Amino acid sequence: MSEINSKQRSYLMKLAQTEDPVIHIGKSGLTPEICNAVSEALEARELVKVGILKNNFEDIRCTADALSGRTRSQVVTVIGRKIVLFRPSRTKARIELP
Repeated sequence: MSEINSKQRSYLMKLAQTEDPVIHIGKSGLTPEICNAVSEALEARELVKVGILKNNFEDIRCTADALSGRTRSQVVTVIGRKIVLFRPSRTKARIELP
C-alpha cells in the first residue's frame, strides 16, 4: 500500500469528521484484542476512528504509530484523543481516493 498524499489525507479527514469512535482504548493500553478488533473494523469500513480514554496515560502519537503498524494501516490524523486510521479493504473497497 502506497503512502497517502495530502489531498487524499484531507479527503479522508473530511469523511471521518462526522464519524464516532468505533473502538476505545482504555487503561490496559494496546492489547492484541484491540489490534484484532481494529483490523476487523478496518476490513469492514476502511476508515476507522479510535478514541483514547483519559485513563490511558500513554503518548497518543506513539499509540497511533504502534496501532497502524500492527494493523498494516495508515494514520490519517491524530486530533486530541482521537486517532483516524485508513486501510483499503481487500474484498470490497468502498472509499475511492482522489
